Amino acid sequence: MFMQKAVEIKTQDEAAAMRRAGVVVADILVLLRGLVAPGMTTGEIDRIAREELKKRGAKPAFLNYHGFPGVICVSVNHEIVHGIPSDARKLNSGDIVGLDFGAVVDRFYGDSAITVGVGAISPEAERLVRVTRESLERGIAAVKAGARIGDIGAAVQAHAEAAGYGVVRDFVGHGIGRALHEEPPVPNYGKVGTGPRLKAGMTIAIEPMVNAGGPEAETLDDGWTAVTKDRSLSAHFEHTVLVTEQGSQILTLPSTPAEKIS
Repeated sequence: MFMQKAVEIKTQDEAAAMRRAGVVVADILVLLRGLVAPGMTTGEIDRIAREELKKRGAKPAFLNYHGFPGVICVSVNHEIVHGIPSDARKLNSGDIVGLDFGAVVDRFYGDSAITVGVGAISPEAERLVRVTRESLERGIAAVKAGARIGDIGAAVQAHAEAAGYGVVRDFVGHGIGRALHEEPPVPNYGKVGTGPRLKAGMTIAIEPMVNAGGPEAETLDDGWTAVTKDRSLSAHFEHTVLVTEQGSQILTLPSTPAEKIS
């Protein structure tokens, strides 16, 4: 993925536009989470996401991005990220599915991801999903003006590895705003007190990708789908976050306060 060279500081109006994009993303993910069921295909998920974007007057962030053919990445079980939706891929009870989704509203981007279970899932899968979600929460809690990028990665890494899991190194979070991927990269690993300093008005996407086994990844022959090298399960959560003087504001929360996206 290509990165812009400069870190952009967003105005209040620009952050508000990103929040509008974030609401679209979050509301559609909440909808999809409730629809995912055994027998559904990943292609159906993509079609629903397309229809919902159109209803809301938003544009897809992922479609044709460097050639990606879907509006949503749907990654199943040992697939880490960038799974291509397909009518040939049917979901089974016990699967876990990563839904990585983005939208463009008023020329600004929102990006978020959740991992959901299909039917009843194993206790091992439930634990992986929970720890990955908690790792995102730990990363977000490390965000505030004056902190460093390494503080975020260190928080994510410490929580995931304490549970015995591998943190993916090959794919990282990123700045976001007028482009889907901006500076700076936001790794899910690192050391406290290292890396670029966070400034109020920065907007970043934090997205832990955590494997039940080792951290190693490889890409399938389709050129997109990243999988765990040892074929262990993988989970993925992501939020778009605004850096503030006091801490952070999550821009990809649903419009209904009672709903939680992760």
